[in-house]
Amino acid sequence: MNLHDLNRTDELTRRQFMLNAARTYLGVGLFPMLGASVAGAAPAAAGAGGKAKYVIYLYMSGGMSHLDTFDPKPKKKAVMGPTETIMGKADVQISGYLPKTAQVTDKMCIINSMSSTQGAHEQGNYVMHHSYAPRGTIRHPAFGSWVLKLAGPLHPELPGFIAINTPPAVTSGGFFGAKFSAAPIGKPEEGLQDSRRPGDVSEGDFDRRLSLADKLNQQFHSRYPNADVKAYEELYRDAISLMKSSDLAAFDLTKESQATRDLYGSGNFAQGCLLARRLIEHDVRFVEVQLGGWDTHYDNFAGVEGRCQEFDQAYAALLTDLEARGKLKDTLVVVATEFGRTPEIKSEHKDGRDHHPSAFSCVLAGGGIKGGMKYGQTDASGDKVKKDVVSIQDFNATIAHGLGLPHDLIVMSPSKRPFKIADQGKPITTIFG
Repeated sequence: MNLHDLNRTDELTRRQFMLNAARTYLGVGLFPMLGASVAGAAPAAAGAGGKAKYVIYLYMSGGMSHLDTFDPKPKKKAVMGPTETIMGKADVQISGYLPKTAQVTDKMCIINSMSSTQGAHEQGNYVMHHSYAPRGTIRHPAFGSWVLKLAGPLHPELPGFIAINTPPAVTSGGFFGAKFSAAPIGKPEEGLQDSRRPGDVSEGDFDRRLSLADKLNQQFHSRYPNADVKAYEELYRDAISLMKSSDLAAFDLTKESQATRDLYGSGNFAQGCLLARRLIEHDVRFVEVQLGGWDTHYDNFAGVEGRCQEFDQAYAALLTDLEARGKLKDTLVVVATEFGRTPEIKSEHKDGRDHHPSAFSCVLAGGGIKGGMKYGQTDASGDKVKKDVVSIQDFNATIAHGLGLPHDLIVMSPSKRPFKIADQGKPITTIFG
């Protein structure tokens, strides 16, 4: 079964034209919008399975050490160094650096048998986000873009795919086009930029500029009646619609109580997790939040402890808060990274760990996932997968299954090449309740 072929477009040129036109005529900026009129294709029929409607995708950039987080080896002191192990709920062992996470392990499925062939950051990051290895001849859509393409947006005005603290390179719509790229947010407290009428432009002036722009557009569209121009017009109108939407309040963290903000923590990642919760409550389908700094070649234990302090509080708060609001059951919370770290501790690098793609851990929670369990197993030192190997493509197919999306659906690129949301990956169906 194939979706309709996508038209070949020069997305970067078209998008730059939109940005320049919006700033020149309206005094505002445009960003990738995913309202129903812009999405382009009708949602595909959902496959059997998943209960999730939303994804909060927490990406640990740099290669999170599985041994010092979710796959500790307490009997191997030479491997663990100073990292201690604690017992969480449902008798799930994790790192002592994650005491708050230990209190929510009953909601988590920790996949300890991840394995990849990509041992460099750029390639590993790309495969995790796109399911395919990078190629010079094509730009694959990001996973969030696939979700929007296959499932469609939920909110008529808000973007359906939003990325917080995440480089645009890994959240691009690829050959789906710029309209499927993530709307980027830098600092969570600042919300979505260029989404309001500037203070020095009165409502009357703004309406006059819109009227002038409409007249110019009508002349331009009558002369150049093609799909790219039509797509620009729709994107333009959706941006204006968003500016007037009452749901822009979804981006305003000041609407949260101080107690709730304190529950998550004060860092960018912590507040990004809080913003993600607000966004899915307003029917944003896919939100990515990135936490960097996991590339611990040098001084691994100090580095991991510092990263875990920020992650631990925010992650535990997110799961607890979602559950209290009745949203965990339909929100799949993902923790992912490009690879793990070596069991060998490099004393010459101040006790660092190197890249280790052959075995690492990722985590799923909510959205119909069985909690309080680990899936797969590494050997005694965490070097190799011993049981139930899971490829990155299998992991992404599992997320698709959790959303009820067809992981085996073929979509043709503009160059007539077949692609799937998770390449040849197969979902782990046994971890769903």
